[in-house]
Amino acid sequence: MPKPTKGPRLGGGPAHERLLLANLAAALYTHKSIKTTETKAKRLRPLAERLITFAKRGDLHARRRVLSVIGDKEVVHTLFTEIAPLVADRDGGYTRITKVGNRKGDNAPMAVIELVLEPVTKKPSTSKAAPAAAAAPAAEEAPAEETAADETPAADEAADAGAESPEEGAAAEAAAADAVEDDAKA
Repeated sequence: MPKPTKGPRLGGGPAHERLLLANLAAALYTHKSIKTTETKAKRLRPLAERLITFAKRGDLHARRRVLSVIGDKEVVHTLFTEIAPLVADRDGGYTRITKVGNRKGDNAPMAVIELVLEPVTKKPSTSKAAPAAAAAPAAEEAPAEETAADETPAADEAADAGAESPEEGAAAEAAAADAVEDDAKA
């Protein structure tokens, strides 16, 4: 059972707060972004993200659980068919809260809560195998660093010669390194 919040509720009693948050969530899914007070936005975020997680599951039981909270079939349909596929790759953090200053009438702190629908860009994973593999070629190339001063013009010529892809660039650099080594032996 969730622990009840201490202190005053939004809008009066717990039932009114539950309805208020459900209506805010429905407005968020309909308009993709809403402007409300910071307190309401912070209270809305866990509810909205949990309902999006249900929508990502997409089965009948999840749809019925969301319908028990929101109640508007059109909003639930929008959530399941439009929003859930856009956030399918995202593991969490479906909403963003941005503070926008105070309201003119009562000086209440306002915020914009919006859905984060941009595609996720995966960060390159830094596993222990990758640095070890990178360290081994670096150790092999240590003697070649002595001739680095001679090698840089050849590498620049290879780049200027029109190496289009990284593979061609690497092949050109390898050929230039071989040429430098042959000159050093002769």
